[in-house]
Amino acid sequence: MKQVSAVLSVCFLLNCTTFAVAQEQSFAEWLEELRREAAAQGISAETLSALDSVTPLERVLELDNSQPEFVQTFTRYLGLRVTSGQIDRGQALLQEHSNLLARVQSQYGVQPHYLVAFWAIESNYGRATGGFSVLEALATLAYDPRRSDFFRRELLTALRIIDEGHIAPEAMSGSWAGAMGQLQFLPSVFYQYGVDGDQDGRIDIWNSLPDIFHSAANFLSHSGWRGDERWGREVLLPDDFDFSLTGTGTSKTLQEWADLGVQRVEGGRIPVADMSASVILPAGASGPAFLAYNNYRATMRYNPSTFYALTVGHLADRYTGSGPIQRMPENEQALSVADVRELQEHLNAMGYDSGTPDGRVGRMTREAIRNYQRDNNLPMDGYASGQLLTAIRNAGP
Repeated sequence: MKQVSAVLSVCFLLNCTTFAVAQEQSFAEWLEELRREAAAQGISAETLSALDSVTPLERVLELDNSQPEFVQTFTRYLGLRVTSGQIDRGQALLQEHSNLLARVQSQYGVQPHYLVAFWAIESNYGRATGGFSVLEALATLAYDPRRSDFFRRELLTALRIIDEGHIAPEAMSGSWAGAMGQLQFLPSVFYQYGVDGDQDGRIDIWNSLPDIFHSAANFLSHSGWRGDERWGREVLLPDDFDFSLTGTGTSKTLQEWADLGVQRVEGGRIPVADMSASVILPAGASGPAFLAYNNYRATMRYNPSTFYALTVGHLADRYTGSGPIQRMPENEQALSVADVRELQEHLNAMGYDSGTPDGRVGRMTREAIRNYQRDNNLPMDGYASGQLLTAIRNAGP
């Protein structure tokens, strides 16, 4: 990864071709080999001709290697996606497409306000689907040796989708990572879960709302979505709450959470039903707390991000008249990537294994933080905060 990044930087300065330097095999040679593999899988010569104009996109590799300067906070993530304009737009679209959404719900059991929330977060109601050629983006990533096998399979699947007549090569647009259409499905997800909702003989998640809603609902249904349940709710934790119980690794029945003192955010006992839930803290112990149910976990199969899953659920709630999150943190400060890397280095030096310091807060980093918090009588929320970094700095070697 470092080698490719270094080559990329030099090539920007020298105006050379990154991939020809980074690989022993030229892109043309690699593409010809891929063409033979696709032909052996039965892809037609006509479809394979779409590869004639494919060239590697250095912008794709640049985006794949780039890191943001700061780690985004929950406050900012949510604030950019749940606005009064987005809520109004979603409510209007729910009305406009109510008949279609009702038919989809009856078939797959996914409630309309959730489908529209996914649509909003994935592509801003179809207005932001990405401007990259999927074939070129996937070819670029498949040629890059870091994850070549994964993206090679996605590229071959994209060719199969074209070969079956679902979309023309020039119309197959998506993100720099090859996520396609208004749903931002990777080709493999499209191929497994795409549905011809308008029954015109092809699946079009770029332009056909019946195909878009049927495909999204089909994917969620296969991910375990339950049409008679909500995603979760904001809750109030008791003062003596054991924060080591937070995260999707711990699941308890609603009765068990109620017995531990978890309440509605406005006070009073939480509704008790035959359901299990996890307590999620997107901004640490001082921020909001949520009980996340089965549909939260299904949302995570669409995108395995805590911020994403909470935002989809909250936006869906707002469509139906719920108010803002009550206990959003004040002045939540973002750690920089360098700050997170420093935090990881300190944790490793103290014997709390956070993995290779990379500036990204993942499972190992959160576990290392929890272990440090446990040994220092701090709330075990696993949250990488500025206060934690300052405390660890002050603690010295």
